[in-house]
Amino acid sequence: MGFLIRVALGIAVIVGVAAAWGSSLPREHVAASRIVLAQPIEQVFAVVRNPAALVGTWGDLSHAERAAVAGGREAWDQVIGGDPMRILVTSVRPPTQMVTTIDAAPDAVFGGTWTYQLRQVPEGTEVTITENGWIESPLFRVMSRVFGHHGTLEGYLRAWGEHFPQGVRPERVGG
Repeated sequence: MGFLIRVALGIAVIVGVAAAWGSSLPREHVAASRIVLAQPIEQVFAVVRNPAALVGTWGDLSHAERAAVAGGREAWDQVIGGDPMRILVTSVRPPTQMVTTIDAAPDAVFGGTWTYQLRQVPEGTEVTITENGWIESPLFRVMSRVFGHHGTLEGYLRAWGEHFPQGVRPERVGG
């Protein structure tokens, strides 16, 4: 019985230290990654505008469909990593930029925006995605600090390489 109490106390101390550390970390973060695709900018932008195009190539994305939203705003209901979320399209400038925002509830554990920047380069199209995000839970902030803010971005960008199909290696350019 004494052993179990010591284990429970040890776990409580670890969680307490992680929560204290997480509370000292900033709620907001910025991360950016980019790839170059050997495709014309218009063809790449068509995929930016249709998130459902990556179902089957991005393992985290199991569902994406356009949703009806009050006020006529464009939105997509997606299931990413098993979690349902609504993504609002907040700005579009074809064929070079789109900004999306997670339609986060007031009690959500994370949220933020992704800004897609496309630029024609000699090799094809450079795609840079910048995440301006926030993480509410101090424990999740610790996990994000330990594992990095780029994981979702880079998995998403690698899926673009599978979609087109070509090998890509995301490059971290911010955060």
